[in-house]
Amino acid sequence: VVKKNDATGSVTAIKPDDMNKGLNTNAQEMMQGKIAGVVVTSNDGAPGAGANIRIRGGSSLTENGNSPLIVIDGLAMDNNGIPGAANPLSMVNPNDIETFTVLKDASATAIYGSRASNGVIIITTKKGKAGSGIKVNYEGNMSIGSLVNRQEVFTGDEIRAYATAIGLGHDKTQFLGTANTDWQDQIYRTSVSTDHNISLIGGTKNMPYRASIGYTLNNGTIKTSQMQRVTASVSLSPSFFDKHLNVNFNAKGLYIYNRYNAGVVGAAIAMDPTKPVYGGYKNIYGEEIVPNKVIKDFFGGYYQPYVAGNYDDAVWIYANDAQSTTNPLASLEQQSNRANSGAFVGNLEVDYQIHGFEDLRLHANFGADYSSGVQRYDNSAFGTANHYYGWSGYDLKHKYNLQFSAYAQYYKDFSETQHFDIMAGYEWQHFYNDYYNIGNGFYRDTNNDPEKRGTKYPESESSSKTESYIVSFFGRANYIGWNQLMLTATVRADGSSRFAPEHRWGIFPSVALGWKI
Repeated sequence: VVKKNDATGSVTAIKPDDMNKGLNTNAQEMMQGKIAGVVVTSNDGAPGAGANIRIRGGSSLTENGNSPLIVIDGLAMDNNGIPGAANPLSMVNPNDIETFTVLKDASATAIYGSRASNGVIIITTKKGKAGSGIKVNYEGNMSIGSLVNRQEVFTGDEIRAYATAIGLGHDKTQFLGTANTDWQDQIYRTSVSTDHNISLIGGTKNMPYRASIGYTLNNGTIKTSQMQRVTASVSLSPSFFDKHLNVNFNAKGLYIYNRYNAGVVGAAIAMDPTKPVYGGYKNIYGEEIVPNKVIKDFFGGYYQPYVAGNYDDAVWIYANDAQSTTNPLASLEQQSNRANSGAFVGNLEVDYQIHGFEDLRLHANFGADYSSGVQRYDNSAFGTANHYYGWSGYDLKHKYNLQFSAYAQYYKDFSETQHFDIMAGYEWQHFYNDYYNIGNGFYRDTNNDPEKRGTKYPESESSSKTESYIVSFFGRANYIGWNQLMLTATVRADGSSRFAPEHRWGIFPSVALGWKI
């Protein structure tokens, strides 16, 4: 805790009134464009998609190594997401957030050690109020999403006219179709999304409490994309011994369902507008090598550019070649990529101001983050994801993060103009991740063997597991003199099991000096 005018480091705090309003499905959207030096760039327009967050630029050659450390109610999160939840900010309902505090420079971030080299985002969730009556709040909204700007491309008529104008002969124009297909119209839609939150807030004299539950339905403007999320949280903040002993208990649960699209925006811009959405079963050279009925069955009725030929007295059909773009609507409707994920984040925080020696405080925090997610994908046997079979499978990821920290802090005002405080502490953190993948292919009738269609292709399977620990010792001293001179000295020693024993420890010091003119 520090007064804004007494902070030697670069620290910015924003409260709910300063945050972006509207349907915020992810906490990062609330601070986008609100904090100087913090750039939030969405990865894509999918519902619930993650974002790249950069605080005063990057410091690593790897993309993931430039992400800031995120601390939620005292628990330092890892930046490994799970299927359906792109990053740790997905774990918190935006409606439950009280403040964002962003630490930007080396002085402010040094207390968090090596992981804070890209800045720190500290999220504090809402609490109840002591001595207040019970209040029930409901907040709901609905939003409509629509594409406001489109990439301008030729129509089918304009391409045919252009081909004629530049003097292409029939040997070239025969490859053009007769349709006028707007492929962007085929993949985009007007979407309707809703968000509902109910919270119960109150408190007796010594027991503030808050509980909330939220539901979000976010439909994307690209067909088939959707995110559904259910969140719940409980916060208890009792105090004892004339407020000398203060306890904070926070628990947050999350369930999220995501249906992803197949990355079709580029295909909708590049696809030939002279070709129809359905039918038109000529190969890429304008030839009907294979009867239409065979191709129709092969691609599920959708138009697809293809190459075909004979090999060992069998007809082989390939859905694409390097020069062609696949049907974007078929890619959307013949692929189903979806994720179901759950997460629990909780912590118990105890702060004791010693009786008879109130200048000394003892603080301890134990936190846990358990997350699990499965991503399933099904590619139709009629689709183009692979030229000879469909595919189905899933990725399963489970992870947890346990943390214990404790510190002692001593405050002393020697006079109205001389303030000093010093703090020393210890932190332990354990990270565990395991991953499992399995997939099955399904044959299509590409070699005149109808009985083989739909039978399983050989299975693929893989798994991995990682585990690591961090142990840290840290200390900080602040001095403020005559309400003008400000001095902060910080040191942290981090030990990580990811390194060899002889290179396991690193020491990270920081000194900051300020003078109010």
